[in-house]
Amino acid sequence: MQLADKTALVTGGSDGIGLAIARELKAAGTSVIVVGRNAERLASAQAEGFEAIEADLAGETGCVALLHALGDRTIDILINNAGMGSDFDVDAPVDLAATDRCIFLNLNAPIRLIVGLLDTLRARPAAMIVNVTSGLAIAPNAGSPVYCATKAGLRSFTLALRAQLKGTSVHVLEVLPPVVETRMTAGNDHKKLPAAECARQVVAAMAAGRDEANVGMTRWLRVAYSVSPALAGRIMLNY
Repeated sequence: MQLADKTALVTGGSDGIGLAIARELKAAGTSVIVVGRNAERLASAQAEGFEAIEADLAGETGCVALLHALGDRTIDILINNAGMGSDFDVDAPVDLAATDRCIFLNLNAPIRLIVGLLDTLRARPAAMIVNVTSGLAIAPNAGSPVYCATKAGLRSFTLALRAQLKGTSVHVLEVLPPVVETRMTAGNDHKKLPAAECARQVVAAMAAGRDEANVGMTRWLRVAYSVSPALAGRIMLNY
């Protein structure tokens, strides 16, 4: 896909992977609208030259507000990047409200934004939907079952959506990052991919029109899973 002179909407775009993708797209000549819920980080993104919209997408109200704020704006690229984790341990109290927010942000919000913007995207001569899932969508770990479930759900939705949009002007790309160095992974001791490198690989996949971007170590997980799904699953459960 030619990225220059396009307009992209990046959720979770004021920090982490989303901000790194926004910067990479801007360098490619794309106009970028970043969406986030932290006013200070949004102001910082605006200072870099991005348009910014404040919206909390972990609930229906935020999704409705974002679509209303966009109005009839021309959007060529929708990047569903916003995500969050949720603690879940059967041997400890479970915060079900936090679990619900995680499920909504990671799975419901991308679906709602796709539905809300699909007519706009279909009207463009070339458009793209980018859904950011995770290597954990392939095989979960035991420490974050809710997060893994949402990403696996978004992966399934993405595969089916691509089939439904085959032959249209809307291309569907799934991005499967490994552990990336972001605010969300601050307490994770595993080796982390720099957000800028993750973004570079994502934008390269967009420009190449690929269906799937297995970023960093996720490439090796895909290879392991193709050889032995059971072995890959056992390894990842303890990751």
